[in-house]
Amino acid sequence: MAWPLPAFVAWAFGWSAFVGLRALAVSPALALALAALLTGLLATTGTTPWRCVFMGAGFPLSLAASGSGGGLPAWAWLAALAALALVYPVSAWRDAPIFPTPRGALAGLGRTLALPEHAAVLDAGSGLGDALVELRREFPLATLAGIERSWPLRLLCAWRCPFASVRRADMWAVDWSACDLVYLFQRPESMQPAADKAARELRPGAWLASLEFEVDSLRSTRVFPCADGRPLWLYRAPFEPAATLPD
Repeated sequence: MAWPLPAFVAWAFGWSAFVGLRALAVSPALALALAALLTGLLATTGTTPWRCVFMGAGFPLSLAASGSGGGLPAWAWLAALAALALVYPVSAWRDAPIFPTPRGALAGLGRTLALPEHAAVLDAGSGLGDALVELRREFPLATLAGIERSWPLRLLCAWRCPFASVRRADMWAVDWSACDLVYLFQRPESMQPAADKAARELRPGAWLASLEFEVDSLRSTRVFPCADGRPLWLYRAPFEPAATLPD
């Protein structure tokens, strides 16, 4: 769906939910909070962080601008903000926003990366499960798991990916030592902490995979060219430091 059509769909959905709930005699504050929550869930499908923001914030901002929310108490807007925060909690802001792995991006990875037959594969920051769907296609015999800090996203991910074990947790607090492959689609600032954690916890032969973003301090074992042109940086434990340039 070409941009900005996804934003218009999310805003229209928010308005429809708000109007429908009010028609059912739901209080204005609760209707606003629920509509904002549903719009926020739709916003997680945005392909960039800013698109996620525009999709999620459009409905409450348009409601305020229209004057239709003029009779709402101030705390109702806080309720809407709290609903959006459930989708993307403040504690997760240091990690990536919702970065969905594009459909088909990992096609061919299973032929490139030889994993044990029942390998333990972890998607650290699973969002709505896009990467888990891709990883299942490439490693159909693997034991798949996902970690997601947001409980609404965790519920939706578990519903969408019944083939995986998806739990609500902090990816930085969960032990990675049993994993044969840890998959990440985070942001550049997250890569060094992820590499440090992987170096401490991954056993020899295990892989750290990062879609698009490289770990500057490590030498990649290989780089897999994804179907959409992005690189998938692959690092195998024990990791090698990147070559240093001569003075």
